[in-house]
Amino acid sequence: MTSALFELSAVGVRFGALAALSDLSLRINAGERVALVGSNGSGKSTLLRLLHGLQPPTAGRLRAAAASRQAMLFQRPFMLRASARANVALGLWLAGVSWGMACRQAMQGLARVGLAEVGERSARTLSGGQQQRLALARAWVLAPEVMLLDEPTASLDPHAKREVEALMADFGAGGDGRPMTMIFASHNLGQVKRLASRVLYLERGRLLADLPVQDFFNAQRLQATAPAAHLFVKGELV
Repeated sequence: MTSALFELSAVGVRFGALAALSDLSLRINAGERVALVGSNGSGKSTLLRLLHGLQPPTAGRLRAAAASRQAMLFQRPFMLRASARANVALGLWLAGVSWGMACRQAMQGLARVGLAEVGERSARTLSGGQQQRLALARAWVLAPEVMLLDEPTASLDPHAKREVEALMADFGAGGDGRPMTMIFASHNLGQVKRLASRVLYLERGRLLADLPVQDFFNAQRLQATAPAAHLFVKGELV
């Protein structure tokens, strides 16, 4: 059986009176590319934070593979007031790599995402697309087995979106010999079609559909198994 990275059993997350996630049960295996879809407030970001250990469950049980290395990217990544190279090197240094080696590996990471030429520039002067690729480099150099991404292209122009998508696809496919499990939230259904192998549809904190990507975008199957998700894909669900 494929190894499970995450197993959730009747998991809930509450913030006071608000139920952000309710009775959520699912299993995510190594090597999957899982897209989280749903309207704003459906629980996508909370689920990502839960999987990354930033948010504990308030009900149910979450089991995560203890040995798996994870990295998480946010819609607007935080950039240190330092060079692009230093932004990437710092995480390696904090992990115990000498500063000189960390800087060399940081340049390898920047080259991996097509940013070798901006290594000495201030990270905060880079465009939004460049900053998101820098954040990918910052994660990639740590050799994560699991990458979690929260709307990684939502605020980018079309060209920058294509660049980030291409990197996500390459990381997920193991273009450098180390395939990653990828779990990402997205409102872009075209992106979901292109990148995901499996789709989870959330509504008001509940998981209403969990389907292979080809089934999620098969109108007849989706309407039969998850009517609310079918309306969402058609753009008819507010």
